[in-house]
Amino acid sequence: MKTHKDLEVWKQSIAFVTQLYQQTNSFPKEEIYGLTHQMRRAAVSIPSNIAEGSARNSNKEYIQFLYIALGSWAELETQLTIAVNLDYINSTECNELKVQLDEIGKMLNGLISYRKKLKS
Repeated sequence: MKTHKDLEVWKQSIAFVTQLYQQTNSFPKEEIYGLTHQMRRAAVSIPSNIAEGSARNSNKEYIQFLYIALGSWAELETQLTIAVNLDYINSTECNELKVQLDEIGKMLNGLISYRKKLKS
């Protein structure tokens, strides 16, 4: 039986969370409850909502949780831009993260489209 752990989007989002945590370790300490916390929360929300949605009883609920993950994806994309503007992360490092994040977003959209084609 396949689970969320078999999904490439879940695997890549888990890897992304790890990388983001390492990157935000260098943020100013006064941001630990600010932008650092917000970014980490949004990043963790992506694989968490994929997992929670896949454990639901209906396809409709699964899709709802995938949309929540997509919302966290958009939130994190915005927060990365803010981190660059505040010089907490350089443009090169941010672009590397955004490339990974964009790939996760594409996979999420693909999974949503696939699930919408299935019967509930």
